[in-house]
Amino acid sequence: MLKGKKIVLGVSGGIAAYKAAALTSKLVQAGAVVKVIMTASAQKFVAPTTFQALSRQPVYTDTFDEQDASQIQHIDVADWADLFLIAPATANVIGKLAGGLADDMLSTTLLATEAPVYIAPAMNVHMYKHPSVMNNMQQLEKWGFRFIEPGEGYLACGYVGKGRLEEPESIVEVLQTEYSKPQPLKGKRVLITAGPTREKIDPVRYFTNPSTGKMGYALARQAALLGAEVTLVSGPVALDAPADVRVVPITTAQEMYEEVIHAYPEQDIVIKSAAVADYRPKLTFDHKMKKSSDDYVVEMERTKDILMELGQRKEHQYLIGFAAETNDPERYGREKLAKKNLDAIVINNVSEEGAGFGTDTNVSLLITRKGKDQEFPLMSKDQLAHNILSEAIDEIKKGEER
Repeated sequence: MLKGKKIVLGVSGGIAAYKAAALTSKLVQAGAVVKVIMTASAQKFVAPTTFQALSRQPVYTDTFDEQDASQIQHIDVADWADLFLIAPATANVIGKLAGGLADDMLSTTLLATEAPVYIAPAMNVHMYKHPSVMNNMQQLEKWGFRFIEPGEGYLACGYVGKGRLEEPESIVEVLQTEYSKPQPLKGKRVLITAGPTREKIDPVRYFTNPSTGKMGYALARQAALLGAEVTLVSGPVALDAPADVRVVPITTAQEMYEEVIHAYPEQDIVIKSAAVADYRPKLTFDHKMKKSSDDYVVEMERTKDILMELGQRKEHQYLIGFAAETNDPERYGREKLAKKNLDAIVINNVSEEGAGFGTDTNVSLLITRKGKDQEFPLMSKDQLAHNILSEAIDEIKKGEER
Protein backbone atom coordinates (compact mmCIF):
# COMPACT_ATOMS: atom_id res chain seq x y z
CA MET A 1 0.00 0.00 0.00
CA LEU A 2 3.02 2.32 0.23
CA LYS A 3 4.04 1.91 -3.40
CA GLY A 4 4.64 5.32 -4.94
CA LYS A 5 3.92 7.17 -1.68
CA LYS A 6 6.16 10.18 -1.09
CA ILE A 7 7.41 9.99 2.49
CA VAL A 8 9.51 12.53 4.35
CA LEU A 9 11.40 10.84 7.19
CA GLY A 10 12.53 13.21 9.95
CA VAL A 11 15.42 11.82 11.99
CA SER A 12 16.17 13.56 15.29
CA GLY A 13 19.11 13.07 17.62
CA GLY A 14 18.99 9.93 19.70
CA ILE A 15 20.82 6.62 19.71
CA ALA A 16 17.76 5.12 17.98
CA ALA A 17 18.76 7.10 14.88
CA TYR A 18 20.60 3.98 13.71
CA LYS A 19 17.20 2.24 13.41
CA ALA A 20 16.05 5.01 11.07
CA ALA A 21 18.58 3.71 8.52
CA ALA A 22 16.90 0.29 8.56
CA LEU A 23 13.51 2.01 8.45
CA THR A 24 14.53 3.94 5.34
CA SER A 25 15.54 0.69 3.67
CA LYS A 26 12.24 -1.01 4.62
CA LEU A 27 10.18 1.90 3.28
CA VAL A 28 12.08 1.91 -0.01
CA GLN A 29 11.61 -1.87 -0.29
CA ALA A 30 7.86 -1.31 0.22
CA GLY A 31 7.88 0.96 -2.84
CA ALA A 32 7.88 4.36 -1.15
CA VAL A 33 9.95 7.34 -2.29
CA VAL A 34 11.77 8.56 0.83
CA LYS A 35 13.42 11.90 1.48
CA VAL A 36 15.25 12.25 4.79
CA ILE A 37 15.63 15.36 6.95
CA MET A 38 18.22 15.13 9.73
CA THR A 39 18.71 17.39 12.73
CA ALA A 40 22.24 18.43 13.69
CA SER A 41 22.10 16.05 16.67
CA ALA A 42 21.02 13.13 14.47
CA GLN A 43 24.17 13.61 12.39
CA LYS A 44 26.23 12.89 15.52
CA PHE A 45 24.90 9.32 15.43
CA VAL A 46 24.54 8.54 11.68
CA ALA A 47 26.06 10.25 8.66
CA PRO A 48 23.77 11.78 5.99
CA THR A 49 25.50 9.71 3.30
CA THR A 50 24.03 6.57 4.89
CA PHE A 51 20.49 7.79 4.26
CA GLN A 52 21.37 9.10 0.84
CA ALA A 53 22.67 5.69 -0.20
CA LEU A 54 19.63 3.86 1.21
CA SER A 55 16.99 6.26 -0.15
CA ARG A 56 18.72 7.30 -3.40
CA GLN A 57 17.32 10.74 -2.65
CA PRO A 58 18.89 13.96 -1.33
CA VAL A 59 19.22 14.31 2.45
CA TYR A 60 18.31 17.67 3.99
CA THR A 61 20.28 18.96 6.95
CA ASP A 62 20.27 22.77 6.76
CA THR A 63 17.36 25.17 6.14
CA PHE A 64 19.71 27.62 4.45
CA ASP A 65 21.46 25.12 2.18
CA GLU A 66 19.15 25.75 -0.77
CA GLN A 67 19.82 23.01 -3.34
CA ASP A 68 17.60 24.65 -5.97
CA ALA A 69 17.57 28.45 -6.18
CA SER A 70 14.14 28.43 -7.87
CA GLN A 71 12.47 26.91 -4.78
CA ILE A 72 12.33 27.49 -1.05
CA GLN A 73 13.63 24.18 0.19
CA HIS A 74 11.55 23.52 3.32
CA ILE A 75 8.32 24.62 1.61
CA ASP A 76 9.03 22.49 -1.45
CA VAL A 77 9.70 19.38 0.68
CA ALA A 78 6.64 20.07 2.84
CA ASP A 79 4.40 20.30 -0.24
CA TRP A 80 5.99 17.23 -1.84
CA ALA A 81 5.13 14.86 1.02
CA ASP A 82 2.17 12.49 1.03
CA LEU A 83 3.17 11.47 4.54
CA PHE A 84 5.56 12.78 7.18
CA LEU A 85 7.20 10.41 9.66
CA ILE A 86 9.43 11.41 12.59
CA ALA A 87 11.50 8.45 13.78
CA PRO A 88 13.08 8.65 16.21
CA ALA A 89 11.16 11.56 17.72
CA THR A 90 13.02 12.94 20.72
CA ALA A 91 11.44 14.89 23.58
CA ASN A 92 13.06 17.98 22.05
CA VAL A 93 11.48 17.71 18.60
CA ILE A 94 8.09 16.79 20.12
CA GLY A 95 8.31 19.86 22.36
CA LYS A 96 9.24 22.14 19.48
CA LEU A 97 6.38 20.88 17.34
CA ALA A 98 3.86 21.27 20.18
CA GLY A 99 5.13 24.79 20.85
CA GLY A 100 5.18 25.88 17.21
CA LEU A 101 8.95 26.44 17.19
CA ALA A 102 10.87 26.35 13.93
CA ASP A 103 14.65 26.72 14.16
CA ASP A 104 16.02 24.04 11.83
CA MET A 105 15.16 22.21 8.62
CA LEU A 106 13.05 19.54 10.33
CA SER A 107 10.95 21.84 12.50
CA THR A 108 10.32 24.41 9.75
CA THR A 109 9.25 21.72 7.29
CA LEU A 110 6.96 20.13 9.90
CA LEU A 111 5.14 23.41 10.46
CA ALA A 112 4.76 23.95 6.71
CA THR A 113 3.44 20.52 5.71
CA GLU A 114 -0.23 19.64 5.32
CA ALA A 115 0.53 15.92 5.01
CA PRO A 116 -0.45 13.48 7.80
CA VAL A 117 2.33 13.37 10.42
CA TYR A 118 3.26 10.18 12.26
CA ILE A 119 5.46 10.44 15.34
CA ALA A 120 7.51 7.51 16.70
CA PRO A 121 8.94 8.62 20.07
CA ALA A 122 12.21 7.27 21.45
CA MET A 123 13.74 8.39 24.74
CA ASN A 124 14.57 7.42 28.30
CA VAL A 125 11.61 5.95 30.21
CA HIS A 126 11.59 8.81 32.74
CA MET A 127 11.75 11.41 29.99
CA TYR A 128 8.82 9.72 28.24
CA LYS A 129 6.73 9.85 31.43
CA HIS A 130 7.64 13.45 32.29
CA PRO A 131 4.48 15.62 32.58
CA SER A 132 5.71 18.16 30.05
CA VAL A 133 6.45 15.47 27.45
CA MET A 134 3.11 13.76 28.09
CA ASN A 135 1.32 17.10 27.81
CA ASN A 136 3.06 17.88 24.51
CA MET A 137 2.10 14.50 23.06
CA GLN A 138 -1.50 14.88 24.20
CA GLN A 139 -1.69 18.30 22.58
CA LEU A 140 -0.28 16.99 19.30
CA GLU A 141 -2.73 14.08 19.38
CA LYS A 142 -5.62 16.53 19.80
CA TRP A 143 -4.40 18.36 16.70
CA GLY A 144 -4.49 15.15 14.67
CA PHE A 145 -0.87 13.97 14.79
CA ARG A 146 -0.64 10.18 14.91
CA PHE A 147 1.65 8.42 17.37
CA ILE A 148 3.39 5.09 16.92
CA GLU A 149 3.87 3.97 20.51
CA PRO A 150 7.42 3.11 21.65
CA GLY A 151 8.16 -0.41 22.76
CA GLU A 152 9.18 -1.62 26.20
CA GLY A 153 12.51 -3.25 26.94
CA TYR A 154 16.18 -2.59 27.56
CA LEU A 155 17.12 1.01 26.68
CA ALA A 156 20.54 2.31 25.62
CA CYS A 157 20.76 4.27 28.88
CA GLY A 158 20.60 1.03 30.85
CA TYR A 159 17.03 1.39 32.08
CA VAL A 160 14.31 -1.12 31.27
CA GLY A 161 10.91 0.33 30.38
CA LYS A 162 8.87 2.15 27.75
CA GLY A 163 10.78 4.43 25.41
CA ARG A 164 12.44 2.19 22.84
CA LEU A 165 11.77 3.15 19.21
CA GLU A 166 9.33 0.73 17.66
CA GLU A 167 11.01 -1.72 15.28
CA PRO A 168 11.25 -0.61 11.62
CA GLU A 169 9.15 -3.56 10.44
CA SER A 170 6.36 -2.61 12.86
CA ILE A 171 6.43 1.06 11.83
CA VAL A 172 6.12 0.09 8.15
CA GLU A 173 3.26 -2.26 9.07
CA VAL A 174 1.44 0.59 10.88
CA LEU A 175 1.75 2.83 7.83
CA GLN A 176 0.63 0.08 5.45
CA THR A 177 -2.40 -0.62 7.66
CA GLU A 178 -3.31 3.07 7.74
CA TYR A 179 -3.13 3.35 3.97
CA SER A 180 -5.10 0.15 3.40
CA LYS A 181 -8.13 1.51 5.29
CA PRO A 182 -11.03 2.13 2.91
CA GLN A 183 -12.06 5.75 2.37
CA PRO A 184 -15.54 5.49 0.85
CA LEU A 185 -16.14 9.25 1.27
CA LYS A 186 -13.04 10.25 -0.70
CA GLY A 187 -14.05 13.10 -3.00
CA LYS A 188 -17.30 13.76 -1.13
CA ARG A 189 -18.17 16.98 0.67
CA VAL A 190 -19.85 16.62 4.06
CA LEU A 191 -21.44 19.46 6.04
CA ILE A 192 -22.18 18.90 9.74
CA THR A 193 -23.72 21.21 12.32
CA ALA A 194 -22.93 20.81 16.01
CA GLY A 195 -23.43 22.31 19.44
CA PRO A 196 -25.94 24.82 20.78
CA THR A 197 -26.82 28.31 19.68
CA ARG A 198 -27.05 31.33 21.98
CA GLU A 199 -29.82 33.91 21.61
CA LYS A 200 -28.93 37.19 23.32
CA ILE A 201 -31.15 39.19 25.67
CA ASP A 202 -28.47 41.69 26.64
CA PRO A 203 -24.63 41.62 26.77
CA VAL A 204 -24.58 39.28 29.80
CA ARG A 205 -27.72 37.13 29.35
CA TYR A 206 -28.83 34.71 26.67
CA PHE A 207 -31.02 31.67 26.03
CA THR A 208 -29.28 28.41 25.15
CA ASN A 209 -29.47 24.64 25.74
CA PRO A 210 -27.24 21.90 27.24
CA SER A 211 -25.76 20.65 23.94
CA THR A 212 -22.00 20.11 24.15
CA GLY A 213 -21.43 19.38 20.46
CA LYS A 214 -19.90 15.96 21.17
CA MET A 215 -22.12 14.11 18.67
CA GLY A 216 -21.48 16.58 15.85
CA TYR A 217 -17.74 16.61 16.49
CA ALA A 218 -17.69 12.79 16.49
CA LEU A 219 -19.50 12.80 13.14
CA ALA A 220 -16.99 15.30 11.71
CA ARG A 221 -14.05 13.26 13.02
CA GLN A 222 -15.36 10.01 11.52
CA ALA A 223 -16.30 11.61 8.20
CA ALA A 224 -12.75 12.96 7.84
CA LEU A 225 -11.29 9.52 8.63
CA LEU A 226 -13.50 8.10 5.86
CA GLY A 227 -11.91 10.52 3.42
CA ALA A 228 -14.51 13.30 3.20
CA GLU A 229 -13.85 17.00 2.86
CA VAL A 230 -15.65 18.11 6.03
CA THR A 231 -17.09 21.47 7.04
CA LEU A 232 -18.27 21.70 10.65
CA VAL A 233 -20.54 24.63 11.51
CA SER A 234 -20.28 24.78 15.28
CA GLY A 235 -22.01 26.68 18.03
CA PRO A 236 -20.07 27.64 21.19
CA VAL A 237 -18.47 24.47 22.61
CA ALA A 238 -15.41 23.52 24.68
CA LEU A 239 -14.04 20.99 22.19
CA ASP A 240 -10.88 20.91 20.07
CA ALA A 241 -11.34 21.04 16.31
CA PRO A 242 -11.15 17.54 14.78
CA ALA A 243 -8.15 16.84 12.57
CA ASP A 244 -8.57 17.62 8.86
CA VAL A 245 -11.90 19.37 9.43
CA ARG A 246 -12.77 22.97 8.54
CA VAL A 247 -14.58 24.50 11.51
CA VAL A 248 -16.86 27.52 11.05
CA PRO A 249 -17.72 28.98 14.48
CA ILE A 250 -21.12 30.63 14.95
CA THR A 251 -23.14 31.85 17.94
CA THR A 252 -26.76 32.43 16.93
CA ALA A 253 -29.35 30.45 14.99
CA GLN A 254 -29.35 33.15 12.30
CA GLU A 255 -25.57 32.86 11.87
CA MET A 256 -25.87 29.08 11.55
CA TYR A 257 -28.65 29.48 9.00
CA GLU A 258 -26.55 31.81 6.85
CA GLU A 259 -23.44 29.59 6.92
CA VAL A 260 -25.34 26.38 6.19
CA ILE A 261 -27.48 27.81 3.38
CA HIS A 262 -24.38 29.34 1.76
CA ALA A 263 -22.44 26.05 1.80
CA TYR A 264 -25.38 23.73 1.04
CA PRO A 265 -25.39 23.64 -2.80
CA GLU A 266 -21.92 22.06 -3.05
CA GLN A 267 -22.41 19.40 -0.35
CA ASP A 268 -22.99 15.68 -0.89
CA ILE A 269 -24.03 14.77 2.66
CA VAL A 270 -25.48 17.14 5.25
CA ILE A 271 -25.96 16.09 8.88
CA LYS A 272 -27.89 18.50 11.06
CA SER A 273 -26.95 17.46 14.61
CA ALA A 274 -26.85 20.94 16.20
CA ALA A 275 -29.39 21.88 18.87
CA VAL A 276 -30.61 25.13 17.32
CA ALA A 277 -32.84 27.50 19.26
CA ASP A 278 -36.43 27.45 18.00
CA TYR A 279 -37.08 30.89 19.49
CA ARG A 280 -35.13 34.05 20.25
CA PRO A 281 -35.98 37.21 22.21
CA LYS A 282 -37.94 39.63 20.07
CA LEU A 283 -36.39 42.59 21.85
CA THR A 284 -32.69 42.72 22.82
CA PHE A 285 -30.62 45.32 24.65
CA ASP A 286 -27.14 46.70 24.00
CA HIS A 287 -26.63 47.43 27.70
CA LYS A 288 -27.11 45.22 30.72
CA MET A 289 -30.66 45.34 32.04
CA LYS A 290 -30.89 46.30 35.67
CA LYS A 291 -33.06 44.12 37.85
CA SER A 292 -36.14 45.60 39.45
CA SER A 293 -38.79 44.46 41.89
CA ASP A 294 -41.19 43.72 39.01
CA ASP A 295 -41.49 40.51 37.02
CA TYR A 296 -39.95 40.53 33.57
CA VAL A 297 -41.62 38.91 30.55
CA VAL A 298 -39.56 38.05 27.48
CA GLU A 299 -41.51 37.99 24.22
CA MET A 300 -40.05 35.40 21.84
CA GLU A 301 -40.11 35.07 18.07
CA ARG A 302 -39.44 32.06 15.84
CA THR A 303 -36.01 31.47 14.36
CA LYS A 304 -35.70 30.11 10.85
CA ASP A 305 -36.19 26.35 10.55
CA ILE A 306 -32.86 25.43 8.97
CA LEU A 307 -33.64 21.74 8.48
CA MET A 308 -37.01 22.47 6.89
CA GLU A 309 -35.42 24.83 4.40
CA LEU A 310 -32.66 22.35 3.57
CA GLY A 311 -35.32 19.74 2.86
CA GLN A 312 -37.15 22.14 0.55
CA ARG A 313 -33.95 23.06 -1.30
CA LYS A 314 -32.63 19.49 -1.51
CA GLU A 315 -31.42 18.37 -4.93
CA HIS A 316 -28.64 15.77 -4.90
CA GLN A 317 -27.77 16.05 -1.18
CA TYR A 318 -28.28 13.19 1.28
CA LEU A 319 -29.87 14.94 4.26
CA ILE A 320 -29.78 13.56 7.81
CA GLY A 321 -31.55 15.16 10.75
CA PHE A 322 -31.52 14.54 14.49
CA ALA A 323 -34.49 14.43 16.87
CA ALA A 324 -33.90 14.74 20.61
CA GLU A 325 -37.13 13.66 22.32
CA THR A 326 -38.30 12.68 25.79
CA ASN A 327 -41.66 11.04 25.11
CA ASP A 328 -42.89 9.01 22.13
CA PRO A 329 -39.60 9.69 20.30
CA GLU A 330 -40.21 7.30 17.40
CA ARG A 331 -43.54 8.87 16.42
CA TYR A 332 -42.15 12.39 16.51
CA GLY A 333 -39.06 11.27 14.66
CA ARG A 334 -41.05 9.69 11.82
CA GLU A 335 -43.19 12.81 11.53
CA LYS A 336 -40.06 14.98 11.31
CA LEU A 337 -38.54 12.69 8.64
CA ALA A 338 -41.58 13.12 6.39
CA LYS A 339 -42.37 16.76 7.15
CA LYS A 340 -38.84 18.02 6.52
CA ASN A 341 -38.08 15.84 3.48
CA LEU A 342 -35.13 14.07 5.08
CA ASP A 343 -33.32 11.01 3.78
CA ALA A 344 -32.69 9.75 7.31
CA ILE A 345 -33.22 10.78 10.90
CA VAL A 346 -31.40 9.80 14.10
CA ILE A 347 -33.79 9.69 17.04
CA ASN A 348 -32.46 10.05 20.58
CA ASN A 349 -34.54 9.56 23.71
CA VAL A 350 -32.54 11.99 25.84
CA SER A 351 -34.21 10.74 29.00
CA GLU A 352 -32.49 7.34 28.66
CA GLU A 353 -29.42 6.65 30.78
CA GLY A 354 -26.20 7.12 28.80
CA ALA A 355 -27.93 9.12 26.05
CA GLY A 356 -28.50 12.80 25.40
CA PHE A 357 -26.58 15.99 26.02
CA GLY A 358 -23.11 15.97 27.53
CA THR A 359 -22.56 12.20 27.54
CA ASP A 360 -19.80 10.34 25.70
CA THR A 361 -22.28 7.62 24.72
CA ASN A 362 -25.64 7.47 22.99
CA VAL A 363 -28.62 5.21 22.32
CA SER A 364 -30.34 5.85 18.99
CA LEU A 365 -32.78 4.71 16.37
CA LEU A 366 -31.93 5.47 12.73
CA ILE A 367 -34.84 5.59 10.30
CA THR A 368 -34.35 6.14 6.58
CA ARG A 369 -36.74 7.48 3.99
CA LYS A 370 -36.51 4.15 2.17
CA GLY A 371 -37.97 2.31 5.16
CA LYS A 372 -34.91 0.95 6.92
CA ASP A 373 -34.93 1.01 10.73
CA GLN A 374 -31.67 0.45 12.57
CA GLU A 375 -31.44 0.39 16.36
CA PHE A 376 -28.11 1.30 17.90
CA PRO A 377 -27.70 0.22 21.55
CA LEU A 378 -25.54 2.08 24.06
CA MET A 379 -22.20 2.88 22.39
CA SER A 380 -19.64 5.66 22.13
CA LYS A 381 -20.59 8.67 20.06
CA ASP A 382 -17.65 7.99 17.75
CA GLN A 383 -18.90 4.46 17.10
CA LEU A 384 -22.43 5.74 16.55
CA ALA A 385 -21.09 8.39 14.17
CA HIS A 386 -19.27 5.71 12.18
CA ASN A 387 -22.46 3.60 12.01
CA ILE A 388 -24.59 6.55 10.87
CA LEU A 389 -22.12 7.41 8.11
CA SER A 390 -21.87 3.75 7.05
CA GLU A 391 -25.66 3.59 6.61
CA ALA A 392 -25.60 6.82 4.57
CA ILE A 393 -22.75 5.53 2.39
CA ASP A 394 -24.65 2.29 1.78
CA GLU A 395 -27.84 4.09 0.71
CA ILE A 396 -25.97 6.55 -1.50
CA LYS A 397 -24.09 3.70 -3.17
CA LYS A 398 -27.30 1.79 -3.86
CA GLY A 399 -28.84 4.94 -5.31
CA GLU A 400 -25.87 5.48 -7.64
CA GLU A 401 -26.03 1.87 -8.85
CA ARG A 402 -29.65 2.20 -9.96
